[in-house]
Amino acid sequence: MGGREVGGLANQLAAHMDYHTPGALDLVRRFWATDSLTPTLPEGPGYKAVELFEAIEQGEIKVLWVMATNPAISLPDAARVRAALEKCPLVIVSECAAHTDLLPYADIVLPASGWSEKDGTVTNSERRISRQRGMLPPPGEARHDWWIM
Repeated sequence: MGGREVGGLANQLAAHMDYHTPGALDLVRRFWATDSLTPTLPEGPGYKAVELFEAIEQGEIKVLWVMATNPAISLPDAARVRAALEKCPLVIVSECAAHTDLLPYADIVLPASGWSEKDGTVTNSERRISRQRGMLPPPGEARHDWWIM
């Protein structure tokens, strides 16, 4: 949920703003000072999850990086998602578990920290933000998602 607040969804701007709302894109550009960045913000929305896997099937998307989710079990029509993963030339997975049904599709696996190792804020499904302190250090080469990015 927290990624939505900062624009972590491909089909929305930060703070749940819509690309089609007049002035929203300019407001986000000014807030994040993106004029000095290259590339700048996309002009329009990207794919939602199901559309993304349809685009992979059609060969439009060549690289997929999966982080903090498992589309092989969370999306509808799991067989179609798995077929798209098979077809994708490069699949990168950030994962905190050594064995998941997504990992066989991964060309690159990045060790991610789990919830008990993370330190920062967490947004729950009610959109409540709470402070979380890690109970354990990340094992081995595992890193927090923000660090991996």
